[in-house]
Amino acid sequence: MEEKLIIKKKSLQGEDGYKTFSVRIKEETVLKLSKLAEETNRSRNELINLLLDFAIDRCQVK
Repeated sequence: MEEKLIIKKKSLQGEDGYKTFSVRIKEETVLKLSKLAEETNRSRNELINLLLDFAIDRCQVK
């Protein structure tokens, strides 16, 4: 019996629940993010998502 290599289709970009877009961030903020990333062994992208989720859940519009 011949073995077969099964290759699953790769998801198209954006189908993982994430969207990509550009933002402008002050250099000072990037430096703070980079320092925090180094201290926590997390990527800046991961930290930005954590920080945004935290802030959005606590916002109040008046």
